[in-house]
Amino acid sequence: MNKQIIPLSPELLQLISQSGTNGIVPFSREIFLLDIVVAGTSFCKHIDEIEPQLEKDIVLKMYRDPKNEHDEHAIGIYFNDTRIGWVPQELNLIISRLMDAGKAFFCRVQKAERKGEWLRVKAKIYMVE
Repeated sequence: MNKQIIPLSPELLQLISQSGTNGIVPFSREIFLLDIVVAGTSFCKHIDEIEPQLEKDIVLKMYRDPKNEHDEHAIGIYFNDTRIGWVPQELNLIISRLMDAGKAFFCRVQKAERKGEWLRVKAKIYMVE
């Protein structure tokens, strides 16, 4: 068996970093952490247009907002480039610290339903390891 270390060329790094099935994807797994109800959906100006697209298992991005004036541990939840809400404040401390340390997270929609004027979005938070 050849135990030689293979140097990483720019081409190999690009191949490794590509996403999808065309590139080499490092071993990863999704670790389920929490069930949440997305907070603050009433403040999303485009929620009515986004609502029909929030089907079960749609993936939502999560981004830290450490400069948030209301919560230094704030984590926004995004559909495409639109923030639809936040991880509830009482659940965001540990996830925000892990995100600050470089861990990746995402949400997967479980159900979106109207409660009067409010759109209640239930989601599961996953960490990518």
